[in-house]
Amino acid sequence: MNQSAILIAAALAVTVGGGYIIGNNTAGGGSDETQQSSARIMGPRANRALSGSSGSSRANGSSSAKGGRRYSGFHEIYRLPGSSSRITALAQYYQRLSPQQLEDEAKEMEEFPYTERTIASTLLFNRWGEVDAYSALDYANGMGWRGIAYRVQVMQGWAGVDHASAGKYMAGNPPEFATPLDDGSYGSHKALSFIGEEWAKQDPNGAIAWANSLEKGKDEAVSSVVREVAREDPATASAMLPTIDPEIVKGSYRDVVVKRYYRAVAESYGAKDFAAATTWISTLPADQQAWQLAAAIKGLARNEPQAAAAQVSSMEAGENKDRAIGDVIKLMAPENPQAAAEFLTKNDSADLQYDIMRVVMTPWVSKDPQGALTYTMAMEKGDTRDEALFYYVHSNMTVCRNGGWTGFNAPPGELIKVLENISKESSRSRYVASMMNLIESTDSISDSAKQSILGRNQER
Repeated sequence: MNQSAILIAAALAVTVGGGYIIGNNTAGGGSDETQQSSARIMGPRANRALSGSSGSSRANGSSSAKGGRRYSGFHEIYRLPGSSSRITALAQYYQRLSPQQLEDEAKEMEEFPYTERTIASTLLFNRWGEVDAYSALDYANGMGWRGIAYRVQVMQGWAGVDHASAGKYMAGNPPEFATPLDDGSYGSHKALSFIGEEWAKQDPNGAIAWANSLEKGKDEAVSSVVREVAREDPATASAMLPTIDPEIVKGSYRDVVVKRYYRAVAESYGAKDFAAATTWISTLPADQQAWQLAAAIKGLARNEPQAAAAQVSSMEAGENKDRAIGDVIKLMAPENPQAAAEFLTKNDSADLQYDIMRVVMTPWVSKDPQGALTYTMAMEKGDTRDEALFYYVHSNMTVCRNGGWTGFNAPPGELIKVLENISKESSRSRYVASMMNLIESTDSISDSAKQSILGRNQER
C-alpha cells in the first residue's frame, strides 16, 4: 500500500482528539540540550528555510489529483462532493506542503467542522511527522488536551519513514504523552503500537528487539509487532514468540498476555495454512494446544467456514470447543445462516446455542424470513428454540436512533403469534405483553389496525 493510501485509510479509521484523553498536555522530554542532541541522532528535521514559502499555507497555490484537478487548499476541497473524494484530495494536498506550510494549515484547522477537522488532522499530522517530526511535536505540545492525540499521529507518520528514530524518541520521552489526569498510557500505548506496526513491516527482527528493550509499554509494542508480522508471515512470527521477554508483565496476568500473542499467530496461521498451523501447535505445551487450535480454526473460518466446522469435530468438548464453534458460526452466518444454524444445533452445548442464536437469526431473517421461521418452528422445544423465536421477532423490528422501536418488517399480529409459541410460560407472557404495549404506542400502525390486533389477542 502506498503512503497516500495509508494516510487515507488512517483518516477513515482513526478519530483524533476525542475519547479518553482529557486535560492539558504536559510538556516533557528532558532539557533543551538533550532534545537538541536527540534531534541530531533521531528524527527528520527539515530545513524549513529551503522547503517552501514560510508565509503561505499553500503549496504553489495548488494540489493535484490523478485526474489533473488542482486544489488551492482545504476550503476548496471541503466543497467537493463525496467524503472519499475530499479525503483523497486532502491527502494529496498535504503531500505537497512544506513543514512551515503544514503548520500554517494546522492553525487554520480550528475553523473546520468537527468531522472534517478529525479527518484533516489525521492526514496533516501524519504527513508532518514524515517530513519534520520535531516541529510537529513542538506544535502539538502547545495544543492543550488535543495535543497528545496529535502527537500520536505524528509518531505514526514518523515511524513510517524512520521507525528506529521514532522508537528511540518514544523510549526517551514518555512524559510528553501524559496529562494531569492520566499516566500517559493511552497516548504512549497508541504511539508504541503504531511504531511497532511500521517497524515490523520493514524489519521484523529489529522490531521485536526494540519492543523487548522497552522499560514501559513493552506489552503494547510486542503485541503490535507480533500481530503485524503474523498477518503476512506467521512462521516468522511464531519464531519470535520464544524471544519475548518473560517479564513483559508482572503477576498472574502474564500468562494471559503471552497466550494472546500465541493466539494472534495461531489465528493467522490457520487462515493461511491450516496444516502448518496444526504442526506448529503440536510443538506447544499440551495445556496450550486446545486454546491455540480454537484460534487456528477461527482463522480457517475466515476463508473456509465449512472446513472450519469440520475441524471443530476433532476437539474435545469444553470451553475451547465452544469458543471455536462460536467463532465459526459468526463467520458462517452472514453468508449461509441456515448452515450456521444446522451446525449450531448439531453441537450439544445448550449454553452456547442460547447465547449465539441472535448471531444466526439476524442475517437469516434479512435473507429469508420464511425459511428462518420454518426452521425455527421445527426445532425441538426448549430454551434454544425459545431464544430463536424471540430473535426472529426481534430481527423483524426496526430500531430508531434512541433505542426505541419504530416499525415492523412483518405484520405485528403475526409476530405476536410467533411469540406465543415460546414454551416457557414466564418468557412467553412477558414478551407478548411487551409486544402488545409496543403496538399500542407506535405511530407506524393505524388506530384501526391496532384495535384489530390487540382485540384478537385479548380474546385469546
